[in-house]
Amino acid sequence: MSATTLGRPGPVNGRISHWFTELPTPRPALPGDRDADVCIVGAGLTGLWTAYYLKLADPTLRITVLEAEFAGFGASGRNGGWASGLVPGARDRLAEQYGRDAVLDYQRAMNEAVDEIIAVAEREGIDADIVKGGTLRVARTPAQATRLRHKTEDDHEWGVTDSVMLTPEEAAERIRIEGMTAAAWTPHCARLQPAALVRGLAETVVRLGVTLYEKSPVTVIEPGRAVAAHGAVSAPVVLRATEGFTASLKGLRRAWLPMNSSMIVTEPLAPDVWEEIGWAGRETLGDTAHGHLYAQRTPDDRIAIGGRGVPYRFGSRTDSDGRVADRTIGELTETLYKVLPQTAGARVAHAWCGVLAVPRDWSATVGLDRVTGLGWAGGYVGHGVTSTNLAGRTLTDLVLGRESRLTRLPWTGHRPGTWEPEPLRWLGVRGLYVAYRLADRHEAGGRGRTSPIATVADLIARRP
Repeated sequence: MSATTLGRPGPVNGRISHWFTELPTPRPALPGDRDADVCIVGAGLTGLWTAYYLKLADPTLRITVLEAEFAGFGASGRNGGWASGLVPGARDRLAEQYGRDAVLDYQRAMNEAVDEIIAVAEREGIDADIVKGGTLRVARTPAQATRLRHKTEDDHEWGVTDSVMLTPEEAAERIRIEGMTAAAWTPHCARLQPAALVRGLAETVVRLGVTLYEKSPVTVIEPGRAVAAHGAVSAPVVLRATEGFTASLKGLRRAWLPMNSSMIVTEPLAPDVWEEIGWAGRETLGDTAHGHLYAQRTPDDRIAIGGRGVPYRFGSRTDSDGRVADRTIGELTETLYKVLPQTAGARVAHAWCGVLAVPRDWSATVGLDRVTGLGWAGGYVGHGVTSTNLAGRTLTDLVLGRESRLTRLPWTGHRPGTWEPEPLRWLGVRGLYVAYRLADRHEAGGRGRTSPIATVADLIARRP
């Protein structure tokens, strides 16, 4: 897409994300050495939910949160705004390791966490424009339709029996998608404004008495302390909540792969365009293509849509302000116009990207080493808005030494292994996503089953 469309200015590119109408002024940085009972590294949703539940459980705890930039700078302020019940892991593989009942409870806990987020936002007065409209997943090729049916059957196998297949006509009553051959809907998802959620949660924990230092990048996490540029916080418990930025920490470069995801958002669409599209229920929208799109109707009547773009940067590097390649903006715009031709000609107002963390086995993990006092949570494979809430409550029980239903979930203490060293990591990830693009093109020819190109790629990637 060119910098201008019909003489109109091109999109804002980067500047963290569209969700920030203006970038926040960071809170003061760590001014020197400090002591705490619990130190949390990272003021995204994982760190803030953990601080929130710990402070509620024990108001006497001295909790310090250290953030490299400002609360919500990372994936928590750049994501697609889906608070979904999707498990951040491979349910079948987790069942092989931990048992079927444990994974059934994991899925129930994820679904319940969607409602927990809504309840906390209401209780704490956090206005994040939350609407629980569920998720509509669509198929536009026979192979995608086959996968969609299998995914719905798999949901039923794991207790999500209210996920249902829809006819194209039933789906069109919700959103009128071009070329839709099949659709499925699940109620376990809420649309929200992610920056409003994370910023509101930051204000809430500070009000409760949590100390939050911003502009305080941590370079070393070790037993008993977290070391930042201008001081260190000493604490018997240090929790790592750094998600896609984990690779920047000493000794963790191969722990989780920082996967890049990109988004665009349109200008506000006119009422007559929305009459043509539908989308009155504010469902989140996804598909079953290997390239994968995700979208929402925003509170101010835009369409925000995302996809992979450039999936990985050599050496696990991450971006600074979310700038997106022009080619990626063009590809996402083309996808939008194909899926929703009613939007053709609508100006793209903003484009941005961010990183999410992917463990080697594509399954998230939460844990606390009681000997060292070091804890962690993350690797949400793109399903972090809800997973972070569950992680925060799980870490709270672990820190307080409470054995609970949450501490028995299969992601607690899970060890996913490490990624290959460079250049194998870069070559492998780039090769896999070339394969997925080819598989989507292969399936566009009308084959009824998943392309063998994608099947092989999934096996190599260990992708669920």
